[in-house]
Amino acid sequence: MKHTSSITNYLDMETKELFNIYSDDKSNKEVRDILIERNLYLVSILAKKYINKGVEFEDLYQVGSLALIYAIERYDISKGYEFSSFATPTIIGEIKKYFRDKVWTMRVPRRVQELNKKVNEAKLLLEQQNKKKPKVNEIAEYIGCREEEVLEALEASYGYQPVSLDSPVNSDSEEAEISLIDKIGSQENNFSDIEYKDFIEKFTSKLNELERNIFEGRFFKEKTQSALAKELDISQMTISRIERKVVQKLRKEYER
Repeated sequence: MKHTSSITNYLDMETKELFNIYSDDKSNKEVRDILIERNLYLVSILAKKYINKGVEFEDLYQVGSLALIYAIERYDISKGYEFSSFATPTIIGEIKKYFRDKVWTMRVPRRVQELNKKVNEAKLLLEQQNKKKPKVNEIAEYIGCREEEVLEALEASYGYQPVSLDSPVNSDSEEAEISLIDKIGSQENNFSDIEYKDFIEKFTSKLNELERNIFEGRFFKEKTQSALAKELDISQMTISRIERKVVQKLRKEYER
């Protein structure tokens, strides 16, 4: 009965009073639990800023709640600043750390992870400003980096959250949408082993010189887009765009 009475008294106290009590006695779990309960709204507000990024809200809320407990344990009310100002960086820091260390399904260099964040922020801002999806060169110019670096960051994003190879990907061309698997050149190799070699010969004869060089370089000689870009003195983005078009043409020709 005495225990219940003390909890009722604590509930009637102001948060600052409770922090003063907890500061003097860190073993007082009743006060700590009340402080946690009263400040969980902070966790909810901050966690909602990171939803729709590949992690369930419940997971973010749990990480943020643990961070809140750390903040309560370390908070020193005698220094005069508000608890919310002290706790917010701690909660955000733990959520960001969770994304950095746990969410990426493939090991991606920290440099690329940070660039990926800048690219996504730039994409959102430019799309809002121009009312259309920004191109790679526009993102690169806005961030102040090379187009190849933007492409690298965009490709690395597939290590952030698993994506089905059948997921549609918007194409810059006027042709229909293609799937993610169409962008993975390594999946289209070994064309030299195709039974109807005359089909390939006829198909390549319809390509222009640049398309043929890229087609042969990527699928027969297994060169990377970066290597071909240097060899042909064009951007990697151009290589990627032409490669997609050639693959689409090949599929249409083969299905006839």
